[in-house]
Amino acid sequence: MPSIPSTSMLTASELVAAYSSGELSPVDATRAALDVIAEVDSDYRAFTLVDPEVALDAARGSEERWREGNPIGWLDGVPASVKDMFLTQGWPTLRGSLCIDRDQAWEVDSPVTARMREHGLVLLGKTTTPELAWKAVTDSPLDGITRNPWNPALTPGGSSGGSAVAVSTGMGELSVGTDGGGSVRIPASFCGVVGFKPTGGRIPLYPASPFGALSHAGPIARSVDDVALLLDVLATPDHRDPSALPPPPATYREAVRRDVRGLRAAYSADLGYVDVDPEIARIVVSLVAKLGEAGLTVEDADPGFGDPLDAFGVLWSTGAAKWLDSFPPGSADDVDPGLREVWERGRTYSASDYLEANAERAALGIHMGEFHTRYDVLLTPTVPIAPFEVGHDVPPGSGLGSWPEWTRFTYPFNMTQQPAITVPAGFTSKGLPVGLQIVGPRHSDDLVLAVAKLAEEINPWPTDRPASPRL
Repeated sequence: MPSIPSTSMLTASELVAAYSSGELSPVDATRAALDVIAEVDSDYRAFTLVDPEVALDAARGSEERWREGNPIGWLDGVPASVKDMFLTQGWPTLRGSLCIDRDQAWEVDSPVTARMREHGLVLLGKTTTPELAWKAVTDSPLDGITRNPWNPALTPGGSSGGSAVAVSTGMGELSVGTDGGGSVRIPASFCGVVGFKPTGGRIPLYPASPFGALSHAGPIARSVDDVALLLDVLATPDHRDPSALPPPPATYREAVRRDVRGLRAAYSADLGYVDVDPEIARIVVSLVAKLGEAGLTVEDADPGFGDPLDAFGVLWSTGAAKWLDSFPPGSADDVDPGLREVWERGRTYSASDYLEANAERAALGIHMGEFHTRYDVLLTPTVPIAPFEVGHDVPPGSGLGSWPEWTRFTYPFNMTQQPAITVPAGFTSKGLPVGLQIVGPRHSDDLVLAVAKLAEEINPWPTDRPASPRL
């Protein structure tokens, strides 16, 4: 059973406090994270690339800044990673695919990696993703299968599964993933960490995603405070994203302490159409009841929209087809077979089909805007099921045909571009994490973080994670 150095399980906020006091240095923390990667990542496959030399060089620079009392940001020296969907200068961005040229020049940082460097974070490497981040589990032709640290026979979810596994196991304090249909929230829920999809445009993206308005970037961490700190770093406009929002009016690290008692929360156990595992439902409703006792005014209320699965499928598959059409001729044989089916389906839709699906997306956003005139936040389970066996896109024996069919709580809020966060709610009887999703109206990222902070305070999550048995 792998032993995890205690330093690697500190939160980013705790690390920064230790840097300030001189108790620890960024080099200490980076070495601890690299030690964990060396010891356990062969079991989990959270990383597709690790660069100890670059990481330690960055840590030494941060150590000198802290010694001089001149850190360059709130997270200077904190070990972190990015999903292998973000351009990263000096490292290839292969997006889980065998069809992208590894040997091309990698000279550009995405807005996410640029901001992380500017604020002194120590980039350890890049985390695994399914090919082109197309599905809600994490396996790919390039990197194989990524596994859940609570039970390596099970999936960590996806598509930001590598990032969630890395944070959950102490392979760095922070990571950034992408979320086009739940891809930050689903693996964060399955791995027992915090994952936040902010309002669309809050974190700039470059290059633009073929998935259009569905696509978001989002932080993953072991605490709500850390998510807020990382969002402060990332929520800076970038001229390469014309849809990026202006700077936030205040810091998110302060917003998490907002008093949310008295706010009105709607609790929807199933959105009116989702089949939920009874054990998951019991765990989530227990935390919802605690939030009511802590001062939220909680009412049972469904938001009142039908499942937008068909419209989501059109938007998703046409985006995938656009991306894959840019691959070299003959690539189809090397593409994930499930993605190849999405590629072929996406090519069958017309411009009229796409516009109709986009109109449904807009109508859903208007509907939820009206809903939030009555309720400040919406509470739901994050995922209606527990993690299932690796190597499958849907739970074996479920009869489901595609991954969105078991992620019905998450993709509607990509369509509406609302902020949505998952926080740990508890464990199943088999010791698997369960998440509570908190959704707010667009541009209410601060409010969603504050409610998440309250949930964390009344339902503390274990800080010492049990190390998973080796395969």
